[in-house]
Amino acid sequence: MPPDTEAVAEQVFTALADPTRRAILGTLAAAGPATATDLAARLPITRQAVAKHLALLADAGLVTAEPGERRRVRYRLRSAPMQVAQQFLAALARDWDSPLAALKNHLDQPDHGPATALDATQGRDHR
Repeated sequence: MPPDTEAVAEQVFTALADPTRRAILGTLAAAGPATATDLAARLPITRQAVAKHLALLADAGLVTAEPGERRRVRYRLRSAPMQVAQQFLAALARDWDSPLAALKNHLDQPDHGPATALDATQGRDHR
């Protein structure tokens, strides 16, 4: 996986770690582009707090600022960084799928299943 992909994914995951930023993204997804003032009116935080979160979301590439009327800046969602993060997670899942399937198959075999208390009393050794 290219290093820039990992860096973009890290920025996305850092941005998504905060519930307020997730709420901002959710609001933008549901209602479309909005100003920091619009978002503050819809969320239980101040306009200054929204602006701080929008700056981090912009740094992660998840939103873009667009000039609006009367020098008001509107923020719009960008899906490209989220798609990079999804690809990163899909690659991780592929790396885990085969070993986990092999472990499941091994444990599902009658001779290699998990030991139970009954097995211990019958002298079966599952090491």
